[in-house]
Amino acid sequence: MLELNFKEYGNGDKNLIILHGFLGSLDNWHTLATEWGKAGLHVWALDMRNHGKSPHTENHSLQLMVDDVNDFMFQHHINEASILGHSMGGKVAMLFAIQYPALCEKLIVADIAPREYRAGHDDVFDAIFQVDLDTIETRKEAEEAMKPYLGDFGTRQFILKSLERTEEGKYEWKFNLRTLFQDYDEIRKPINSSHVYDGETLFIKGSISGYIKDEDMVKINDLFPKAKLLSIEDAAHWLHADKPKEFYDAVYAFCK
Repeated sequence: MLELNFKEYGNGDKNLIILHGFLGSLDNWHTLATEWGKAGLHVWALDMRNHGKSPHTENHSLQLMVDDVNDFMFQHHINEASILGHSMGGKVAMLFAIQYPALCEKLIVADIAPREYRAGHDDVFDAIFQVDLDTIETRKEAEEAMKPYLGDFGTRQFILKSLERTEEGKYEWKFNLRTLFQDYDEIRKPINSSHVYDGETLFIKGSISGYIKDEDMVKINDLFPKAKLLSIEDAAHWLHADKPKEFYDAVYAFCK
């Protein structure tokens, strides 16, 4: 049983567990988690396995992460919580809700559908592999190494949030690059189940993202009969960063 790294915000009666996306960490959610905590929710932001400060393991899959969340709730005596997941974390949240409906008070899925996605991180992996951790001396050098392979400035900055300096003065990635590259196809898999989650469910998509398409609603409604869809205008895949106030309001209104 893994012990996931986490951060707690607030101490209200209603629990909200946040599951971040691929190559992210709980730090991506600090600002929103702080505000939800101040507003009266009891927020638990997790580092998923092989990310942030959580343990690195030999394997990575949606099912393993579902099991981790179940173990986390047991370890911390959380009997019920709303589960919020973004991207990879959203797939974990969906599967968790289906497998452990009694533990999931409400489900919030941010900009991901239960279908299989094509491989879309080749440029990200190519850029990361260009960073020579043995020779770089500054974060700027790391960014310059990535730039020819990853043109989007925002994505480079997102990845660089997981680059940290060790006590010896070298740099290392917080995420487990070897395992995540090895098992990347595992997180692209669809959510398939003969069971459904019949609790209250909110899917939130960015209007300019493309991760949730109109045709995805058929499977969403099959697996989550009470699902509602909210689109946030002018938001892309990182909708919680693009439109934090709108995202905050939507989640808080749904959870309170």
